[in-house]
Amino acid sequence: MLLHEGDGTTVRMHLQFGVNAVSERNLFWNFSDTIAPGSGFDPDADWLEVYVKPGLSFETALDTGPVLYGKLSGVASYTFGTDAYDFGDTGRATLEEAYLGLEAGLAGGTSLDVSVGPRELKLGTGMLISNGGSSGFERGALKFGPRKAWEMAAIARLSGGAMTGTAFYIDPNERPASDGGNELAGLDLRWDDPAGGYAGMTYLNVLESGSPYIQAAPGGIGAPTVLPGAREGTNAINLYARTNPFDGALANWMFSADYAYEWNDEIDLRAWGGRVQAGYTFAGLPWSPMLTYTYQTFSGDDPDTPELERFDPLYYEGSPSAWATGSKSSMVSINSNVQSHGLALRLQPTKQDTVTLRYSHIRANELRSPIQFGQATRVDTTGGTANVVSGVTDAHLADDVFLEYSRIINRNTFLTAGVSVSLPGDGIETTVAGDVPNWTGGFVNVVFNF
Repeated sequence: MLLHEGDGTTVRMHLQFGVNAVSERNLFWNFSDTIAPGSGFDPDADWLEVYVKPGLSFETALDTGPVLYGKLSGVASYTFGTDAYDFGDTGRATLEEAYLGLEAGLAGGTSLDVSVGPRELKLGTGMLISNGGSSGFERGALKFGPRKAWEMAAIARLSGGAMTGTAFYIDPNERPASDGGNELAGLDLRWDDPAGGYAGMTYLNVLESGSPYIQAAPGGIGAPTVLPGAREGTNAINLYARTNPFDGALANWMFSADYAYEWNDEIDLRAWGGRVQAGYTFAGLPWSPMLTYTYQTFSGDDPDTPELERFDPLYYEGSPSAWATGSKSSMVSINSNVQSHGLALRLQPTKQDTVTLRYSHIRANELRSPIQFGQATRVDTTGGTANVVSGVTDAHLADDVFLEYSRIINRNTFLTAGVSVSLPGDGIETTVAGDVPNWTGGFVNVVFNF
């Protein structure tokens, strides 16, 4: 919303707000009835989320040529009722963006853009660096996740032609109850083709962190070991690429690939993760169907080695269209010690309407090894001997199906609705005694963006 324009200065007001109604049945495959029957946790939940994100931005051309710009915004969110993690009737108002920047043209057609302050930053496809803010729990709006900006960011971009180099320092906006004191820095080099393809590489280092890592017990028998502050000093390299549109026999095809390697000599960490995608658009058919196959995998800690191989997903973009492993299952398994085969069929009946059907077959990479922090640690009786086992003893975790509909009501109003089901695999079913039900749910939300 334009507030002022003149004398080389532009001032705009921004306003985004949304309402989301969510319903879940047999949350987490109803594990609470077996594992914690006295906890009072209700596996059937209905709740309403709301948030509002107002902001003000400006840019002004200086007499010497550079452009000074900045933005100030905040987020207020609330959850009515009790959500999937047993938090409800709670919310917070927090600062979102508060940055100043300077953009200047340099010799040879290059430009330099430098900014300091809380703001959003996504690198590559969002495999490691995307979601700088935490929502849910005491902050409310669990599913919406309206906070995206880093609590502090210093970003310098040098661009020339199709190449962009980015140096960054970031501090995530973590919830006070789980703030790990994380600080990261690194470099990103990216090439963007005008036709739409791209290729790039990110290097990052965790400068400071109090966040722990978890390691499987030797042989997978016994409780896992918690390594306090082990994330500090972790290095990662992320390679990413996507093809340009093809001509001839490969017309309507799309291919992309991502790979990340992590290491930390202090704790003997060597971990990896990646994704390959292939998509085909049936351009001659009504509704322009597009079918995409995705395989993504993230290393788990091998319980038969003394080294640590468990992948750290850091601050990935966790939506089903990005880096979530499954739909329901992504609420249980972070991107570590999991792999999935996924199919997505997207239909566009009109320019305003999109229908997407997603299916994910989800498996563990390492048996008897932690999947999520503290998950599936239990007593397993074999041959009359009781042993603590962390992880699963069968690789098949779940099969998730997610049907989503979105509509552009107008240039400022967006409607999204979805239903999903997670069918437990043998790895989940053998974790508890008795029958394990399907986990189902649905939502409908409206977002207004001005």
